[in-house]
Amino acid sequence: MFKGVLRKGSIVLASTVLAFTLAACGNNGGNNTGNGAAEGGNNTGTEAVKDLSGEIRIDGSSTVFPITQAVAEEFMNINNGVNVTVSEGGTSTGFKKIINGEIDIADASRKVKDEEVADLKAKNEEVVEMPVALDGITVVINKENTWATEMTVEELKMIWQKDSKVKLWSDVRPDWPKEEIKLFGPGTSSGTFEYFTEEINGTKNESTTNYTPSEDDNVLVTGVAGEKNSLGYFGFAYYEENADKLTAVAIKETADAAAVAPSVETIGDGSYKPLSRPIFIYPLKSALAKPHIAEFVKYLNGEEGQALVEEVGYIKLSAEDYKKNLDMVK
Repeated sequence: MFKGVLRKGSIVLASTVLAFTLAACGNNGGNNTGNGAAEGGNNTGTEAVKDLSGEIRIDGSSTVFPITQAVAEEFMNINNGVNVTVSEGGTSTGFKKIINGEIDIADASRKVKDEEVADLKAKNEEVVEMPVALDGITVVINKENTWATEMTVEELKMIWQKDSKVKLWSDVRPDWPKEEIKLFGPGTSSGTFEYFTEEINGTKNESTTNYTPSEDDNVLVTGVAGEKNSLGYFGFAYYEENADKLTAVAIKETADAAAVAPSVETIGDGSYKPLSRPIFIYPLKSALAKPHIAEFVKYLNGEEGQALVEEVGYIKLSAEDYKKNLDMVK
């Protein structure tokens, strides 16, 4: 099994698999998973595919990155003629790169946009939308913060909305400390940023600029862990990996609603609202015609890939959802 360490991003679950194909784009920068070397293996849960060779280029969401990286390492271990490079430049960057023909698969923590589909179509290309896991965007505070362990969506909006006037914790609730809030969050090319701003602020991509942004979730973890008065957000998998350093905020949809903390159970059953979401891969339809790429995607959606989804801290989909993905490869 995968022996790597979760380095970036978070996990997202996809609740339904869409059978239609869509367009996508690329991304920049990243991490090379390296080449494995082993023999034999079971790529798709049936028989091993012999003599596979070629390159597979993946870029995009830092949230999906741990999944595709783990799958890449295991896939290369049983297919030593295949080299898979996985990078994490952010969802929007991934879509840009796939549009430009720089990668074969885009990792995404949001759905492809109509304009991205159109850009691909203009190049006689399209992508196949495949949800691969469920994730819950987790709002986190420093371990020394004992006052903000529960917050409403409206309170989060007060802090994160564009042109927010909130500076101190006491600006949110008068009985909270008169201390400046230090904010940490994903950069603007992140699908997590887009999803969070739409669900919390009501308008996607509109946010206060008074925060420290990073596409590297480890930077966000370090920032919140190192500052008592901090607040941040990123994927659930990264919270779970760092639960000894951070506290997850329980979210109340309304002031009268019960506070719900993120967990495998609450994300899986959808009760962690409104920040539970699916995450995706978008392979080029033309790339799936290449045997080594088709087998990689089958491996990711097969029993081995599903086990890796859970191993790196994400919530896997139903067996039927993965079957739909596999049917699209065929």
